[in-house]
Amino acid sequence: MITLLYAGLCTLLVLFLAGRVIARRFSHKIGLGDGGDHEMAKRVRTHANAVEYLPLALLLLGGMELNGYPNSVIHGFGITLFISRLLHAWGLSRSSSASPGRFAGTGLTWC
Repeated sequence: MITLLYAGLCTLLVLFLAGRVIARRFSHKIGLGDGGDHEMAKRVRTHANAVEYLPLALLLLGGMELNGYPNSVIHGFGITLFISRLLHAWGLSRSSSASPGRFAGTGLTWC
């Protein structure tokens, strides 16, 4: 059941990031892709990156829970995952080049 907490938090993050993409599409009338809009490209990649990494990480977290890892370990990995994805999204949203948020978010996700 612990994994569901982190899956729920991560789902809220993905929905928030999707909402940012949708808002930009409506406000700039971009139907498909990024329409050559640099800000749109960042928003699309920020959302896509979360969608690419979260499913596998959550499956692994669920596997740890099913295999009887201590709750504190599962919570440790779960909160690290969520914070890492927040940091990555924040960093990529602010700059498409290297940034402390992206660096920390990527590093923590890989942990």
